[in-house]
Amino acid sequence: MKPAPFDYVRPESLDEALDALAADGGGEAKVLAGGQSLVPALNMRLIRPTLLIDVNRVAGLDQVATEDGALRVGATVRQADLRLHAHPALAAVLPHVGHTVTRNRGTVCGSIAHADAAAELPLALVAFGGTAVAASTQGRREIPAENLFLGPYTTALAADELVVETVWPMPAEGDGFAFDEVAQRGGDYALCMAAARVRGDEVRVVVGSVTPVPTVVEVDPERPGESAAEQVEPWGSIHASPDYLRQLVRVLVDRVVAQARE
Repeated sequence: MKPAPFDYVRPESLDEALDALAADGGGEAKVLAGGQSLVPALNMRLIRPTLLIDVNRVAGLDQVATEDGALRVGATVRQADLRLHAHPALAAVLPHVGHTVTRNRGTVCGSIAHADAAAELPLALVAFGGTAVAASTQGRREIPAENLFLGPYTTALAADELVVETVWPMPAEGDGFAFDEVAQRGGDYALCMAAARVRGDEVRVVVGSVTPVPTVVEVDPERPGESAAEQVEPWGSIHASPDYLRQLVRVLVDRVVAQARE
């Protein structure tokens, strides 16, 4: 199939892009950066925007910088960009994201804004207590990752807001981090995934794919996997039953907590 008709603009500045979003009014515009999720949805007519705003020529959105103890990643930075490996969460998670060809084009911010419940990058951002910086003609605001994701493909972004960067706090000395997932094949959507961040005696665990959004679970240090499994209600699918997915939570959480502690 081919997309339904839409208008297309390619702004040269952020102000132009934000003006186009604001002028749309009805929330029918979509932003194109990498397009690895957007274009298939257009082709299958799952979405029918009236306007496509291509931000790839907007100056300054391709920056990666370490400032104030955090890695700041611009909206058009590709997932294959080696500068991202300066952050341990991104270094651990990115090899699991899609395939090489999709990472060459797909963007970090695009995955965050897309808010797929089975996407690795939103889970990693929640695990590290990161934020998304959203811009509109009214100004900018920082949205904590835990408040950004409201449901599958649903975020707290307003219709006229664009994610211009994501902010990834750097770990302190001695912090531990680990990520793991189970998928049917490499590059497939994960059936279950989990991340753990350890700081001293504090353990932060986030699970995904088995929940509508990346979900922080309070774990018992002596039985992290079992205590995490008690807090999720997987919906199941043709690929895995709820009981099997709950068992994956047990195994993966135990695994990532042990690795992060090491």
